[in-house]
Amino acid sequence: MVEVAEIMSRRNFLPENITMNNHITGVIIQARTGSTRLPSKILMDLPYGSGVTVLEQVIRRVQKSKQTDIIVIATTKRNEDDIIIDIAKRCGAEWFRGSSSDVLSRYYHAATAFHVDTVVRVTSDCPCIDPVIIDRCITSFVEQDVDYLSNTLSRSFPHGLDVEVFSFKALSSAFKKAVRPQEREHVTPFIISNNKRFSHGAVSAEAGEHGPEIRITLDTLDDYMLLCLVFDYLYQCNPFFGVKEIVSLFRRKPFLNLINRKILQKRPCNSLEEEFSEALRLLELQELNKMVSLIRENRTYLLHQKQKNSSNEL
Repeated sequence: MVEVAEIMSRRNFLPENITMNNHITGVIIQARTGSTRLPSKILMDLPYGSGVTVLEQVIRRVQKSKQTDIIVIATTKRNEDDIIIDIAKRCGAEWFRGSSSDVLSRYYHAATAFHVDTVVRVTSDCPCIDPVIIDRCITSFVEQDVDYLSNTLSRSFPHGLDVEVFSFKALSSAFKKAVRPQEREHVTPFIISNNKRFSHGAVSAEAGEHGPEIRITLDTLDDYMLLCLVFDYLYQCNPFFGVKEIVSLFRRKPFLNLINRKILQKRPCNSLEEEFSEALRLLELQELNKMVSLIRENRTYLLHQKQKNSSNEL
């Protein structure tokens, strides 16, 4: 982890127009090269052959936000992620190094080090992230006066335009109390699942923005192929094309949806029931019908055994 003293020694670690006495809204972008499905995906060129990495595209787009004070790239302490620090420096973003597996810890310590009061979570595999949506989410977070807000609680935007906004207080509570592995890995499940402890808000797509069936995030080579096509169609006219241009493109070129339609979107589950439902959905997508039938026939028994084992552990 980067020591706080080292961060403080960087004279420009906060923009000149803000001080520690200001309320600081910071975008923290989690980034690492060790993706399981597509290693070093955030270092791939986009547009293809341009020499500009996926991570650089994310940073450039976030820098267009008008509601944020600081951008921090939160990466790991592994040697292979040194290149991420190089990119952050080149793009004028701040950086922080923390745990490779406990991403919740990484966010907490990054936010603490840079005195962030309102945390905006963006991931580095979303090179179409829209700064207009980021600003809308931040504004709505303040107006709704909630602990947590996102545009994904009820999916209306395309996958890959995901924004989460939450208070440092909520992040601190999650850091101290979350214990399940998925809560530590995915940062916000503890906040989302505890809706009696934390107040929630939402932002939904407006006219011309609705596209929950569209997937423009990067996890596989099929995703990369699709993103290359999207950038080929839109980038030259407007390097910072937004959600309306994306949705319009997919309406005009519906074949684009075919390229990565069988890619399985990973998402954290907050209960065993949710995991059963998600497992059935993924098995059905792969047409593994015998296993689907087996799980359905034994679902009640398996849930009962899990509850029994949990009681015995207590």
